[in-house]
Amino acid sequence: MRRTKIIATIGPASDGPEALAALVRAGLDVARLNTAHASRETLERQLRSVRAAAEAAGRHVAVMLDLGGAKVRLGEVAAGTVLTPGAGFELRADGEPGDEHGASVGHPGLSEDVRPGDRVLLDDGRLELRVTDVLPGLVRTVVEVGGPLSSRKGVNVPGVRLSVDGITERDLDTLAWALDAGVDLVAQSFVRSAHDVARLRGAMGERRVPIVAKIEKHEALEQLAQIVATADMVMVARGDLGVETSPEEVPVAQRRIVAECHDTGTPVVVATQMLESMTSAPRPTRAEASDVANAIFDGVDAVMLSGETAVGAHPVRVLETMDRIVRAAEATGIADLGPSESPVTDVAGAVSRAACDLAGTLRLAAIVTVTQSGATARSVAARRPLAPILAATPDAAVARSLAGVWGVQPIVIDAYDTTDELVSAAVRAAVLSGVASAGEMVAVTGGVAVHVAGSTDFVQVCTV
Repeated sequence: MRRTKIIATIGPASDGPEALAALVRAGLDVARLNTAHASRETLERQLRSVRAAAEAAGRHVAVMLDLGGAKVRLGEVAAGTVLTPGAGFELRADGEPGDEHGASVGHPGLSEDVRPGDRVLLDDGRLELRVTDVLPGLVRTVVEVGGPLSSRKGVNVPGVRLSVDGITERDLDTLAWALDAGVDLVAQSFVRSAHDVARLRGAMGERRVPIVAKIEKHEALEQLAQIVATADMVMVARGDLGVETSPEEVPVAQRRIVAECHDTGTPVVVATQMLESMTSAPRPTRAEASDVANAIFDGVDAVMLSGETAVGAHPVRVLETMDRIVRAAEATGIADLGPSESPVTDVAGAVSRAACDLAGTLRLAAIVTVTQSGATARSVAARRPLAPILAATPDAAVARSLAGVWGVQPIVIDAYDTTDELVSAAVRAAVLSGVASAGEMVAVTGGVAVHVAGSTDFVQVCTV
């Protein structure tokens, strides 16, 4: 059983019924729907298609909606525009079409945020400008690194905190639709502080869907501990992070983010360009294979594919390749980093630790967490036990939300009313899922208050 989960972005290359069915069969755990590049109609179709493919395969596949966030972009630019090194280029707030002399920018307050000497990067850092003069509504720059420029390319200002709202009206509108549609995870782009995460959670109201905080701003690194403590899951979004900082800082930041998440028991994903060459090539580079394997050795919960599956020529082959690399890395045993060092501060955490200790001491066949919210399953997974982890829940949405957590195999069970029914349901789930057979022992965690989320307060060892 593969412990590390695989997230794949769904796009034009993979959102057809046949392609999605093949991705699910190949081991897709979480389907990422990217709101930055898809209409509402497209998102609705993709969501239905993922659900249908998962049901046909009999698997719990989560749908993660990635909110676009407050990414600053250029406006429309004339076709064939090329920026020449040494030439002047204006960033304007007028909304007019652009050319090689200048373009409008979607952040009207840019002229109030930057100063002469600041660097401005366009198109994920492919083009570089240097600010020479600032006037109201106008930023004059000189082109230091030129090249082709097209419409709607991203604008980054490394080291400068832009005065943009972290959550846009479009995000809120999309979030409302997503909650009604029943998505399983919500990824929040360009998180700068724990306050951003708290605001998004507040916007959800009574409906609690796990939030994946994407670390891709330099400000986020300054408040990393607080963000990790507030989010349900964290993503190392290396694309914009490498533009906001520098390429040489990304590996260091990645190790730091993963370590912080591991210490606190927060699930963590590493994303962006993991098998980038396979967007067009049938095989990855050796460096890419090493990149994926090193993420596994660092103990991440999941690895993610972006353009490789969204617009690439071989989406299914890419996922199959990722699956093989992950399995090979896990087979070495190097990825066994031991349990999270997060302190135990509640009964549920103590029960989770006890279950993992029992599994190691008694060589149990599995740990079965009977859960209403998924919290106990995540707590057990954070301790990286050698025994398989089965998350048994009567709620299919909770089962799907756990699809991206390391080592967790979610299964839906019948509702239960007593602890005896809870334990019996857990043991049956272990047998039906194939993780335990007659004569083997499993550890079952649950709560005496059987219908109360977060009430886990006992662990019981049972013989099948």
